[in-house]
Amino acid sequence: MANFRRFRPDDLNKLSKCNLDPLTETYELSFYLQYYAKWPSLFQVAEDENGNIIGYIMGKLESSPDVYKFSEHYLPWHAHITAVTVAPEARRLGIGKLLTEQLEAAGDAGNAWFIDLFVRKTNHKAIKFYESMGYSIFRVVKEYYGDHSTDPTQNSEDAYDMRKPLKRDVKKEHIRTDGEKHEVDPTDVW
Repeated sequence: MANFRRFRPDDLNKLSKCNLDPLTETYELSFYLQYYAKWPSLFQVAEDENGNIIGYIMGKLESSPDVYKFSEHYLPWHAHITAVTVAPEARRLGIGKLLTEQLEAAGDAGNAWFIDLFVRKTNHKAIKFYESMGYSIFRVVKEYYGDHSTDPTQNSEDAYDMRKPLKRDVKKEHIRTDGEKHEVDPTDVW
């Protein structure tokens, strides 16, 4: 059984089991610590009975800078999943779902309009997982990733920007059903 708790800085040395997956983004140490400093309650880990980190989620609550308020790409107050991953031996146990639901609940508590995330177009298992939780494709971000997870001859890979409306978005104004038809450049997302 997993124990869920807030991330602590000494957990940095325990994330490698989760980050070995080629579809999991691995960041510089300062990036993890920035999330810990700015959004500590939205950086959660799951650990096994031996104290090993077997999953984690990094999230935040934000909106686009006010200078972009009149841009078609402006994002109102929302929750964002920066990273969620589960170690291979702990998958299919509901850990990823519980971590994601915790961040969704924090988004609702923070009065966010929606929760979003970016996922590689080739990560079919993750896309199916998110769709089963009510997420849908809002847009395609062309060449979002600077590498390609399945084709080493490619220099980049597109991402899906997937969203799920939260309680505040009663009219479902911040999602769309034809997201695969809406393409944007990486410079259009914040």
